[in-house]
Amino acid sequence: MTKKNIILILSFFLLPFLSFSQHSELGITLGVSAYQGDLSPNNSGLNPGQINPMVGVFGKYNFNRFIVARAGFNYGILSAEDSKSTIESAKVRNLSFRSNIFEGNLMLEINILGYEPYNLEKPWSPYVFAGIAFFHYNPKAKYDGEWVELQPLGTEGQGLSDYPDRKPYNLNGFAIPMGGGIKFALSDTWNIAAEAGVRMTFTDYIDDVSDSYVEESLLLEKNPLSAALANRSGTPIEAGRGRGNDQVSDWYAFIGITLSKNFLDNGLVGSRRRGRKSKTGCPTF
Repeated sequence: MTKKNIILILSFFLLPFLSFSQHSELGITLGVSAYQGDLSPNNSGLNPGQINPMVGVFGKYNFNRFIVARAGFNYGILSAEDSKSTIESAKVRNLSFRSNIFEGNLMLEINILGYEPYNLEKPWSPYVFAGIAFFHYNPKAKYDGEWVELQPLGTEGQGLSDYPDRKPYNLNGFAIPMGGGIKFALSDTWNIAAEAGVRMTFTDYIDDVSDSYVEESLLLEKNPLSAALANRSGTPIEAGRGRGNDQVSDWYAFIGITLSKNFLDNGLVGSRRRGRKSKTGCPTF
């Protein structure tokens, strides 16, 4: 095969990428947040019964019709209550938590069918995304009408000399976001999308629950509030009995609607010539 033929073949496969006006986007997300962990009714899945609002902002750079770099910031609320569980043992445990969660992320987004909003050439496409995120959380529980921060209390023996392997957990962590959605061009300037993404974390303490109960007397000596919030069943529990499952990390998810505006790099937005009548943003097949 000659060099010329190789170039022609490569050009054929690269044409869909090269025939695209690179552009950036700025947008917002409105939706809900959900949690999966030791206080979920089924700790192998998200807890749909306890969802909370979330909001986010993001920026994207579209390299071509298929590949998009994305950075964003999200704020949401995670919560769960054993009292709402359908599992009797969880109801008896009677733990609960609530936490604000702040997330910054960097992700790669792939438009499966290719997406070209200008002239509405490719006005819709499903897409997938994955990347890395850094988040901050701070679990709290309501006690006597007040929200109490749980991490400083060491409810599972963190910081006690009798449990040297249990260190206070970090309120910051990394996560791997992954998910997908479907986007539509409302015009060659505005996009709307519906998406859902889960976050795999590397901590089991978003809900302050992971390991086993510790000696109540040790917690009472440290801080009576630690003992009160470590065991909320109303009856004494033997030290060493499972309080959570430390073999599975916690997850969280954001599900929402995004709205974004395109900014074409070469400044042609609003002045680009069109050789045909405008199309609508409805899906075409």
